[in-house]
Amino acid sequence: MARPSKPLISRDAAVQAAIEIIDAEGLDAFSLPKLAEHLGVRAPSLYHHFADKNEIFTEVARYIAGKTVVTPRRRPGPDWPEFFISLALNFRQSILRHRNAAPVLLKHLPRDLFVSTYEDTARFMLDSGVPVELHVRILNGMETLAIGAVLMEAMRTPSTKTTIFPNVDPQSQPLLTEALANNELTQRKLFEDTVRSYLHGVIRDHM
Repeated sequence: MARPSKPLISRDAAVQAAIEIIDAEGLDAFSLPKLAEHLGVRAPSLYHHFADKNEIFTEVARYIAGKTVVTPRRRPGPDWPEFFISLALNFRQSILRHRNAAPVLLKHLPRDLFVSTYEDTARFMLDSGVPVELHVRILNGMETLAIGAVLMEAMRTPSTKTTIFPNVDPQSQPLLTEALANNELTQRKLFEDTVRSYLHGVIRDHM
């Protein structure tokens, strides 16, 4: 479809409107006609900025997994894992603000959208003394771990310390019941500890 010669809306406004619709109604409810209606324009106006719905989803992913994720300010050094832990927590916070949009990250991975950021992170690791042969393992593992954990959390009802494993019956699952009763970690803290264990494990296994 030919794009209009003059834009009636901005690209950023369309992305923000798309996120508002997805936040309120869910990913499956999103459509180009609904976005146009939300913006008060006709659907063809959207084609001035986007080739199709998938391109809008790309920008939604770029926003929730990039623009709103705060990059920690930390100098290279031996405590480099804390940079990744803070970044992962900031990533989690950003995605959970837009739970309904989280599934777009399965098709639009951060590694495809922010390759220059990954280059900067590789430089940070090199300057911190992390062996270069571990860089891909760390970058790949961190993205896989963060997206998997956060998407699983985003798709479920928010849990408390004792409901992280739901539907546990005290009679038939007494060990899980006891474990949950003794769990002192929130979902956020469990995520943080998992990331920390992964990073220190990579280094330990390399030694």
